[in-house]
Amino acid sequence: MRLAATTLLLALVLAACNGDADETTTTDPSPQTTTTTPGSEDTTSEASGGEAAAAQDGDSVTVHYVGTLDDGSQFDSSRDRDEPLVFLVGSDQVIAGFDEAVRGMVVGDVVTVRIPPEDAYGERDDELVFSVPIEEAPDDVAVGDQVLIGGVTTGVVIEVTETEVTIDTNHQYAGQALTFEIELMSIE
Repeated sequence: MRLAATTLLLALVLAACNGDADETTTTDPSPQTTTTTPGSEDTTSEASGGEAAAAQDGDSVTVHYVGTLDDGSQFDSSRDRDEPLVFLVGSDQVIAGFDEAVRGMVVGDVVTVRIPPEDAYGERDDELVFSVPIEEAPDDVAVGDQVLIGGVTTGVVIEVTETEVTIDTNHQYAGQALTFEIELMSIE
């Protein structure tokens, strides 16, 4: 019962933060709760039951996750590595949408959330694609190579001509929605 009330309260807070009164929340007394928020897909949670503390800003949390793209392909999984992710909620250590999905979860909860590009790695930016003279590139540079620019920024070579090399420094998932299945393992 407390989980249902917490989920409803979280949905109301999200609606207030988003300034959208059209948000709908459906709460079911069974262990499965579905919440629809503006700008996102359905979020499904399998509740752990019991009276437990919810993850909040400043908490160190441990999660397992599986990330997929809209085409269904998996791009990352802590489960496959058998290495859960540990981060501080609200500290910008993970993408905003992932952080928001974990906030309010209780140990044992499993949620699936689709994060739009603006809450993931942002939209693609054409200004982050540029060319450099071929003389400034290594002799064996090829399309697909990852390069370090200025010792700080990484990019991918997307074109090599006789006179220049074109490099894309957008994040590889920029412009893409990401779906994560997240399980909260512990809160410290």
